[in-house]
Amino acid sequence: MRTLGDMIIIVKGGGDLATGVAWRLHHCGFKVLITEVETPMAVRRKVSFCEAVYDGATEVEGVGASLIQSPGEAEEIWKQGRIPVLVDPTCQSRNDIKPAVLIDATLAKKNLGTSMKDAPLVIALGPGFEAGMDAHFVVETNRGHRLGRLIMSGPAEPNTGIPGSVLGHASDRVLRAPADGVWKNHLDIGDTVRKDDLVGAVEGTPVKAAIDGIIRGLIHPGITVTKGLKIGDIDPRPERENCFTISEKALAIAGGVLEGILRVYAR
Repeated sequence: MRTLGDMIIIVKGGGDLATGVAWRLHHCGFKVLITEVETPMAVRRKVSFCEAVYDGATEVEGVGASLIQSPGEAEEIWKQGRIPVLVDPTCQSRNDIKPAVLIDATLAKKNLGTSMKDAPLVIALGPGFEAGMDAHFVVETNRGHRLGRLIMSGPAEPNTGIPGSVLGHASDRVLRAPADGVWKNHLDIGDTVRKDDLVGAVEGTPVKAAIDGIIRGLIHPGITVTKGLKIGDIDPRPERENCFTISEKALAIAGGVLEGILRVYAR
């Protein structure tokens, strides 16, 4: 009989919510592999394993991740107690690795090709998926009473398009690209800002803070962006350490994923 420690889990996506899932599953003893796109756009990149795509390796709350070039390199990274990250936008590696579980954590707000046939157990996060049709289970990602709940039939709540409110700030705490072009940051994650401070620029067009606070997230510098794209966020709370630790939202979602796995494999 397969033990939980022998099980391989693929997590599609390496952003902050996906990282919370991978981090928790890693600590539970599973072999986790993350697949990513060639140019990850994670905003909370200090707590995102996808940063390994740019830097070759990264660490989030004591767990390391290393970029690999092929699925065959994953085993050595697992032996090192780390999480392998593979650039594999269409997740073709599932055909070689044959995971027991596949988790779609891309948060694309729609299904970009995930199927219940991709693994014996497929779990998807958030809107755009319906349990029993696109995946075996769906985990709710919308803040509120249902956050982290495991959905066994039907869809997650639809995307509201409205950022979560923090101390009364919602849309005004989000930084967006003012134009098409290459993003260049002047400040970094963890820096304190006042309203109207210059955070960075896109092709010379400034990006300024709309509120006082701490820069909680910024996409990787040098990325080509499109006008209106979310490129950062500001936290009005004076808690700098929150910029470098996994959020309560990510861990709640990870708990829902873990429940789904144990419902199937721990009986």
